[in-house]
Amino acid sequence: MTRILFILIISILALESCKPTKKIQTAIITKKDTVTAPVANNAKEDSIRFISETYQSIIANQIKYTTFSAKMNVDYVDADDKKYNVNATLRMYKDSVVWVSVNAIFGIEGLRALITRDSVKILDKQNKFYTARSIGYLQEVSALPVNLTTLQDIIIGNAVFVDSNIISYSTFDNSISLLSIGKIFKNLVTLNENKLLLRMKLDDLDELRNRTGDLTYSDYEDKRGVNFAKLRKITFAEKKKLDVRLEFKQYNFNEDLTFPFSIPKNYKTN
Repeated sequence: MTRILFILIISILALESCKPTKKIQTAIITKKDTVTAPVANNAKEDSIRFISETYQSIIANQIKYTTFSAKMNVDYVDADDKKYNVNATLRMYKDSVVWVSVNAIFGIEGLRALITRDSVKILDKQNKFYTARSIGYLQEVSALPVNLTTLQDIIIGNAVFVDSNIISYSTFDNSISLLSIGKIFKNLVTLNENKLLLRMKLDDLDELRNRTGDLTYSDYEDKRGVNFAKLRKITFAEKKKLDVRLEFKQYNFNEDLTFPFSIPKNYKTN
């Protein structure tokens, strides 16, 4: 159940099918804007400008908020091909806390979690267990370089693991893709015509790990000037594969929130 909770939290995507390529341009660019691809000067400058503008649009479209709350449906298939369907309530305060309550059958709360900058606390209400770990626990259960900031960006729908070291780009009928190379992942980021995220395809630079992730986003809604993807899907694979589908039924920004988390006396420490 703990792993279900974590996968629920980090899932942010919706399936978007691949489109036929209309035009492909390549420009090898470092963080110092050094071009090594064999292209003419004008084409090189145009490529640098296009990549820079597109990358800056990703940054500009990051969702800015103070608090966020949501109710969502979660469909989850684990590594053993077991299927789960739960409802979850999520609340968070930027750079401070993520709070999650997971309900299973008949709306009974089965799990509650409180994640801060330095800790992960979980109440297993079905088995009456309390678990307290450092923030490093997120990386242990996910095998991803995740901290509170990264986790919140994933939840809210902001791009993650995108490096300014863009080595190529592709243009399609209604989308643009950038390929970035970071310290850990190669990330193929696809945007729609409005420069909103459609997909992030992650591949570990360490070939021995063979770690991949596929995050997709759809059903965007403009709510008070905030473009939010209500339907998400995540596929993560290394030694085993996990699939999660999230459907945000309700969500709100910048409301007053509480994060109740008390430990019953009869709970055992896990």
